[in-house]
Amino acid sequence: MEFVDRLNAMSAKVNQLASTIQTEEATKTAFVMPFIHTVLGYDVFDPSEVVPEYICDVGTKKGEKIDYAILKGGEIQILIETKKVGEPLNINHASQLFRYFHVTTARISILTNGRLYKFFTDLDAPNKMDEKPFLEFDLLDIDEHVIPELQKLTKSAFDVDSIINAAGELKYVGQIKREMASQFSQPDDDFVRLFASRIYDGVITQKVRDQFAVLTRKAASQFLNDQINDRLKSALSGAPYPTPAELIVSETQTETPDTPEDRVLTTMEELEGFHIVKAIVRTVTDSKRIAHRDTQSYFGILLDDNNRKPIARLHFNRAQKYIGIFDSDKNETRHPINSLDEIYEFSDDLKKTISFYQEQA
Repeated sequence: MEFVDRLNAMSAKVNQLASTIQTEEATKTAFVMPFIHTVLGYDVFDPSEVVPEYICDVGTKKGEKIDYAILKGGEIQILIETKKVGEPLNINHASQLFRYFHVTTARISILTNGRLYKFFTDLDAPNKMDEKPFLEFDLLDIDEHVIPELQKLTKSAFDVDSIINAAGELKYVGQIKREMASQFSQPDDDFVRLFASRIYDGVITQKVRDQFAVLTRKAASQFLNDQINDRLKSALSGAPYPTPAELIVSETQTETPDTPEDRVLTTMEELEGFHIVKAIVRTVTDSKRIAHRDTQSYFGILLDDNNRKPIARLHFNRAQKYIGIFDSDKNETRHPINSLDEIYEFSDDLKKTISFYQEQA
């Protein structure tokens, strides 16, 4: 069966049996184990791949168990904690995942009730599980945009680096979508004021805000209905329907495929950090040799624009910022920083990295 077919079959099973499940153990047997086995492709009967009731003592906590640990290449890659189907999932239910995450090799943890799945990693701080999931998935409301990311967790396609690199974007896109849904149904004052200030020429009094709150909610509803109706008309006529991005692109522009490079956004803060590093190392090498390359997961600073000569990496696309420093073997160590000025504290390390490459030349 194709991956999407396996998901749909699992969805049908949850829809059919969820109302009959009364316990957490029944949820594991009926839904979670089949999901691990059938959808993700791991052998739940092979302890070298899936370990149920995984024990990992943490500090004074002895004998506590995590529901499932999934291994790949002999190392734990995914931790799963299960609750009874129908039970709401919140961060309070993930206490064991938090404890186990930083003492194992796992980079992915999952909190689930058999229907809803929440995926976590360590975007905010290394080896510390984030409080907010980077991906949420509902088997009874399958989001087609989530399917390619979920497929990366399967045994045959497991790629932890690709998952982590995409996690930041997934996390914020998901949060933006939920915020948009909230604003479309119950717009707050800031959202109402945004539109009112661009449309209404008079003074925006409380009466005007109240009026525009109703109008904004009505306009949002009509806009979504119009989009749905246009897509239905397009489907019935057989004509392709343009995406929202295509709707705002001038007809005279040439469309190009969306590539990872197109999604990279270089910030002023990253450029300022680059110039600080450049100012530091110019005392030991020609500043013209210092280059930068931005990626989705970090901002790289290189010698001679050569990926084999990394000087530093700026990890600024997260709540806690880090600077990555390289040793003579090109191993990166990430150090937390709270301001750009703290980069100067690593001046000696940055100069030493340059000297490694000059000695090899």
